[in-house]
Amino acid sequence: MDATAAEAMAPARMGSVTHGRCEPHPRTGARGGTEAADAKEEAMAETIRLVDYFYIETPDKPGEAARVLSALKEAGVNLLAFSGFPKGRRAQLDFVPSDAAAFKAVAKQNRWKLVGPKKGFHIEADDRPGVVADLLGKLAEAKINVTATDAVCAGAGRSGVILWVKPRDVKRAAVAFGIA
Repeated sequence: MDATAAEAMAPARMGSVTHGRCEPHPRTGARGGTEAADAKEEAMAETIRLVDYFYIETPDKPGEAARVLSALKEAGVNLLAFSGFPKGRRAQLDFVPSDAAAFKAVAKQNRWKLVGPKKGFHIEADDRPGVVADLLGKLAEAKINVTATDAVCAGAGRSGVILWVKPRDVKRAAVAFGIA
């Protein structure tokens, strides 16, 4: 394995944790022990990060989310996750920016009534049956209730999950996920 490939498969750093899984060989049932098996184990991983998220409320009418997202696009603000949903007669737009300071600057410039930062978990994982069940199971074992979660298939065998717990449970959830 060359250095570039090894770097690409290295576990994530800075508050992230990688949980590898090694599948048994389909005929022999053997696990691990070879470079190929080790590479497969690294390839089948979850990266879990504690992230800041923010939200705003807007009128619940066509084009509001597009207007807000366009302002972020024009400023070059990248989002790790975005979710929008009705809230009474209004809409709530949730944002998980990759750069919170840049996001807050755009919000201030546009005079958005920003709530946050609050904490959530951003998870990148292989797309496999049960990935969300396994993640939620870790929290259930720790007796932590999930406030909300969204999960999507990202294509190319990858999936993404964003989830929120009550502020009092953030540290315990980080421990349950192995990132504290």
